[in-house]
Amino acid sequence: MSSLISHAVAQIRTVQRQAASLLLYQSVLKTPVGQAFLDLLDAIHNSDTTGFKCLEIYGHWFSILASQNITWEDYLITQILKDDNPFSRQAQRVEFANLPVALVEAARHDLQMLQSIYNCRGEQITKLVRTVAQLSQAPIIWHLEQPEIGFSSEFSLRHQLKSLDNWGNAVEALAAYYRQCGTGIFAQYKAFQWRGGELVGIAHPDPVQLTQLVGYESPRDTLIKNTEFLLAGYPALHVLLYGSRGSGKSSLVKALLNKYRDRNLRLIEVGKSDLKDLPLIVEQLRAVPQKFIIFVDDLSFEEDDDAFKSLKVVLEGNVTARPQNVVVYATSNRRHLIREFFEDRPAPKDSDEVQAWDTMEEKLSFSDRFGLTLTFEPADQNTYLKIIRHLAHQEGINISLDDLDYRALQWATRHNGRSGRTARQFIDYLRAELGIVGQ
Repeated sequence: MSSLISHAVAQIRTVQRQAASLLLYQSVLKTPVGQAFLDLLDAIHNSDTTGFKCLEIYGHWFSILASQNITWEDYLITQILKDDNPFSRQAQRVEFANLPVALVEAARHDLQMLQSIYNCRGEQITKLVRTVAQLSQAPIIWHLEQPEIGFSSEFSLRHQLKSLDNWGNAVEALAAYYRQCGTGIFAQYKAFQWRGGELVGIAHPDPVQLTQLVGYESPRDTLIKNTEFLLAGYPALHVLLYGSRGSGKSSLVKALLNKYRDRNLRLIEVGKSDLKDLPLIVEQLRAVPQKFIIFVDDLSFEEDDDAFKSLKVVLEGNVTARPQNVVVYATSNRRHLIREFFEDRPAPKDSDEVQAWDTMEEKLSFSDRFGLTLTFEPADQNTYLKIIRHLAHQEGINISLDDLDYRALQWATRHNGRSGRTARQFIDYLRAELGIVGQ
């Protein structure tokens, strides 16, 4: 038995050396899953006579894999595809043939080392644990049985890596993937919020779809066309979506992400209090291959608001060229975004400011700095009922049209008036009510 343990320890020592020799992809193993794997290797290598510590750490590794619902093999490939390192960053901006030779060779070396670690699969690990802990049978292996289905560039590269004898031969394909799909947080998430001076990924963005939004087809189609200009690499316009509350302005912007997420569109929500950081955000996105909508909801400004100046710089530009992969889509219930009071209007003799009318005109015309202003009129009865019927059909609500219309109008009267938001609230309530009655 001691010879088997010695052999197991020697195998583990080899894998530890390979992990330690990584030049660029060290962070692949600096996550809870990767660190648990390294801890397990160390426990096997330094196992005590009982093997208790080894069993304990194996259980921890198993638990982490199960909680993330991912196999060790798929985890490694996922980390490689999104890893942010000097090679993946330069591969986004430079053609493969122009990358530094040393950088390519380092990436090739790391891929070969990672393939050896990849080949240290669950079956092999459990055999080593069984040998070191002197168990009668190997521990349970965490595995998934779902078949892989897909046609995306990610799926294609995953399949290529799993079938290659030498991952070093995939370095050019990997560089092309980074160039198309990006790395780091932009490869991991589709939607973000700017919080505390940094981008935070949103794991579960609003799932609203364009097919759910009816009643405002003209502004919707214009916004879709402008977004497609952005995705195609043409200059796209900043857009102000102006109109009555509850008309679906915010939902329309969010729905664009769900329609175009597979075409490298990303959505970044920036709160009004963080608009001062807009120039900083835009500069971070300049060299990234994805296309970005910076989404500002319910936009308005008070007197002498610094956020006004920051947004103005992004909309109008300054000495720095505007990146073509970023647009601002803002929603507002007010056509003139800066609040104006009657006392703000300068009297001919009383004002201390020589060009006071020019100052006021600048404030009132701020919305004109958006290339497009899309108007969402209040929903009349016909538009409101059109939205109701559309949503009811999508939700499979089976009641007579007359009853549906009557109840929808009663709901609007008693609640928040006619709007797309009110329609959605009514349909959700009706679906729940019918579901309870039908039980």
